[in-house]
Amino acid sequence: MTGGASMSIPRLSVVVPVYNEEAGLPALFLRLYPALDALATPYEVIFVDDGSRDRSAALLKDQFLARPDVTRVVLFNANYGQHTAIIAGFERVRGERVVTLDADLQNPPEEIARLLTQMDAGHDYVGGVRRTRADVWWRRLASRAMNRLRERITRIRMTDQGCMLRAYSRDIVDAVAASREVSTYIPALAYTFAHNPTEVEVAHEERAAGESKYSLYRLIRLNFDLVTGFSLVPLQAFSLIGMLVAAGSVLLYAIVAVQRVLAGDYIGGLKALWDRDILQFFLIGVVLFGVGLVGEYVGRIYQQVRDRPRYVVRAVLERDATTVEIAADAMNAKPE
Repeated sequence: MTGGASMSIPRLSVVVPVYNEEAGLPALFLRLYPALDALATPYEVIFVDDGSRDRSAALLKDQFLARPDVTRVVLFNANYGQHTAIIAGFERVRGERVVTLDADLQNPPEEIARLLTQMDAGHDYVGGVRRTRADVWWRRLASRAMNRLRERITRIRMTDQGCMLRAYSRDIVDAVAASREVSTYIPALAYTFAHNPTEVEVAHEERAAGESKYSLYRLIRLNFDLVTGFSLVPLQAFSLIGMLVAAGSVLLYAIVAVQRVLAGDYIGGLKALWDRDILQFFLIGVVLFGVGLVGEYVGRIYQQVRDRPRYVVRAVLERDATTVEIAADAMNAKPE
């Protein structure tokens, strides 16, 4: 074995969520392990397969058999979402420092050293900021817009919320794992627990293989969950909008009625008070948006009180167990 890899207690834990990454996993293995070996520190890699439907689980098993000293694999029975997979990894880490890394190689594993350097300087949370994004233009534009909106609403300062290459101290990871929220965004939640956070620029590459798992709809949903999960501002803003629209409507009706009365159209002035065409579509849109917004908060409460497990583990591959450990109970989380 290489470097500190053979030691039983790792100092660094790397958590990698995997979902249908069959095409890119071999390239990830070829770059990740040499990059970690070069750090000359005891480490472990925890892969969490999020119910992949391709051969990802089989490839992870082969990698475990090739490097059982530093590799652990958690297999979900179904797809529960990237952040739930990360929490499953957080619950099993043994290192003092924990790094999260996507399996698509868009964030090079070689950049892990850059994050650890910042932790050596005393930071307990190091967020990655993609130096040159290799995404399509609309994803970059949407990301910038949502970053600004999120920061103003939640006061959580993350320059690049889409970058999952991040490093956390063990205290922060334990706090995140202990949280009982049904749906959360890991980097934002971790930020709330951080004492001395910082960010560092990291390289960004095109996907080695496969395609992004985040469609435009899933990106919108993720940001909506992020905003409603960390702030009541949307509800407060909607209440303010409702009051302004109501006051504006009354004022508009009064102005129309007075104008028609002054013009000698007394009947028209009275009818104007009951005119349903003025701002009708706008008001309907506001109401529908408000119902949906309130429903989002109520839905989160509904999911929380059900207290269902966030995920169910099908198997765990690790050297300390009997090679394959079948989890008999559901772990503490629920599908996104």
